[in-house]
Amino acid sequence: MIEKSLYDNYTIDFSLEYRTVEEAYYFIFNSKRHVYLTEDKSIPLVTLDTLENFDKNFILYIGTFKNKACFVVNIDTDDELTPLPQLYDIDQESYQMATRAILVNDWYKMHQYCGNCGTKTVLDKKDMMMLCPKCGQMHYSRIAPAIIVAINNNGKLLMAKHSYHKFHNYSLIAGFVEAGETIEEAVHREVSEEIGIKIKNLKYMRSQSWPFPNSLMLGFTADYDSGEINVDGNEILKAKWFDKDEIDKPTSDISISSWLINNFIETH
Repeated sequence: MIEKSLYDNYTIDFSLEYRTVEEAYYFIFNSKRHVYLTEDKSIPLVTLDTLENFDKNFILYIGTFKNKACFVVNIDTDDELTPLPQLYDIDQESYQMATRAILVNDWYKMHQYCGNCGTKTVLDKKDMMMLCPKCGQMHYSRIAPAIIVAINNNGKLLMAKHSYHKFHNYSLIAGFVEAGETIEEAVHREVSEEIGIKIKNLKYMRSQSWPFPNSLMLGFTADYDSGEINVDGNEILKAKWFDKDEIDKPTSDISISSWLINNFIETH
């Protein structure tokens, strides 16, 4: 999991009209949300005329990255590009910037028309939002908060098999925050609904932007309080307590899930 701040080498800005003849970073995405890399597996640092061969839907200036102008480019192509998790393995700093770029890409693409009245929207000149010139509706980027929790029971970690995981490996309990509830309430509810137990000593650890597709993951630890494991059979197929020696260490450290699992192994 990336430890450094996004803002170590990035400054936010935005404009639909701004262009530069100097070299700039171009984060180029197709409809699959895959990113274009150069032959040496890097984000293009090029001049705008280099992009003439791309069928571009839009170019949006999103600030400066490593003291260079930075743009999101949305293209139509049948070419195979690079999935974001692969970029993480190639260059974590570029991946971190790409996680912002793809969310901006999605926001701009999905709010071309007002969801309230259907009118064509315009990019606001002050805030990064799409404004409806007819009804005044403001369309900001949407982030879906979600919780993930590592639950300890006398040195054992609760892990579950999720029905939607491709390889059905055991992982931590996670879920989206519902309207009207606090983050803490979401953790207790998800654990109760999916596993059937109660927890205590809930402690916030850290957060992570997770652009698959648009989550903000909020990581917690907790202790077992009461109840017996009783999975819902829908989202959760199986669940059990693991001694730390029984846990398969994550093969990648891309996610907050892997950080929480490794933190449990190191502290128990």
